Amino acid sequence: MKIPTNVIISRTDSIGDVVLSLPLATILKQQFPNMIVGFMGTKYTKAIIETCSAVDIFIDVDDFLTKEVTLAGEKPQCIIHVLPRQNIAKHAKSLQIPQRIGTINRLYHWLSCNTFVRLSRKNSPLHEVQLNLKLLKPFGIKTNYSLEEITDLFSLTEIAELPKKFENLLQTDKFNLILHPKSRGNGREWDLDHFISLIEMLDLNQFQIFVSGTDAEKEFLQPLIDKVGHRVTNLIGQMTLSEFISFIAACDGLLASGTGPVHIAAALQKHSLGIYPPMKPIHPARWQPIGKKAQFFVLDKNCNACSPAKIHCLCTQAIQPSEIKQTLELICKK
Repeated sequence: MKIPTNVIISRTDSIGDVVLSLPLATILKQQFPNMIVGFMGTKYTKAIIETCSAVDIFIDVDDFLTKEVTLAGEKPQCIIHVLPRQNIAKHAKSLQIPQRIGTINRLYHWLSCNTFVRLSRKNSPLHEVQLNLKLLKPFGIKTNYSLEEITDLFSLTEIAELPKKFENLLQTDKFNLILHPKSRGNGREWDLDHFISLIEMLDLNQFQIFVSGTDAEKEFLQPLIDKVGHRVTNLIGQMTLSEFISFIAACDGLLASGTGPVHIAAALQKHSLGIYPPMKPIHPARWQPIGKKAQFFVLDKNCNACSPAKIHCLCTQAIQPSEIKQTLELICKK
């Protein structure tokens, strides 16, 4: 394949998915320093994409589908469909983008792409970020990265300055810990009662605890605030995504289910603690946070009991607050 002068990486879903696609941009920049790298996402994920120093241009998917899009004044030369979407693939062809890379197992890619990668995610033993990197194969560069190698490939270095009102909440003599209980309905969440128990267990002389979440999650998190609000700093619905990224970067660690913030924290090399079900394809082998200080909690078994629907996951709830408390205390001692 002829190496293009610019490329669009297309990943238009949620924050965690986008974070795990950013290493593509870093590797392309490492291999082809003069290449202009655009990343197509949504307004919701714009802030995390713009934090990545390997991305030159953020492209809003709505603009791509409705307006003329250029990269540094040039028409797009290549698009990588990391997340397959039929309308995007069809439109990319209509724009006559010369190189259109997609997976071979999507029928509509046969009609809209001209460069193919044989890739099946469903039954693969690889992590999501490793699967994403397979789409770089047409560029003739290495694609079989280990998870350890990938920890340095997120390039989240363009961090906005944290507003003083949030900076002043941090305590330098304590471990500043963010608890992010909800996942916008995208995961098997740890019960609020477990988060409440953990908050009650942690020594406030050692930990400064923050509770985060979106404005839409306020109602669901209110029982936690009612019970232990006096032991935490409530940040629910108070930050933009850009501010939240900066706040994570300023804190020491974050605990959440397998959702976007746990991947942000890991990529920022913070203590990122993820809680997961032992159920394929949303188990840690596929979605664990990737970072030098990242770790996860999962029940040691194979189970798909809650697979048919997003029902209460007993395996996730079997992870005890005392186990996470012990882990956090060990981290603080290091």
